[in-house]
Amino acid sequence: MKTKSLKILYFSLLLLAASCAPRLVGTWSVQNYETVRPANKGISLQNVGTISFDKDGTGQKMMNYSVLGIERDESTPFKWSATETYITIEGTDDEISKTWIYLENKNKSQKWKSTDGKNQVQTLELVKQ
Repeated sequence: MKTKSLKILYFSLLLLAASCAPRLVGTWSVQNYETVRPANKGISLQNVGTISFDKDGTGQKMMNYSVLGIERDESTPFKWSATETYITIEGTDDEISKTWIYLENKNKSQKWKSTDGKNQVQTLELVKQ
């Protein structure tokens, strides 16, 4: 009896930990990317590209935008892992490679927040394609 209960508990925890991963798999449009620094006006960019998440924990970022006259055209691979609360993206040193907190975690929309350690807060809003 005790072994059966432990197996059910283990299986439930495994499903809980993996439940957000299928939600992320696919291609997402970057609807809004915002950077805010306290006491300063933030920078907000809309419709700047896509982020794709594959089942094997890899992905591809394809973003193209201009900020303060600086053009950015990025197409970089990354690795990712997720829990019910966080998503971690590991890749080249860029704006999205860090751990993010889910503010919204739905099948068709995601909203994440993170900091860069320099008093800046980033918010990323994604919509599933």
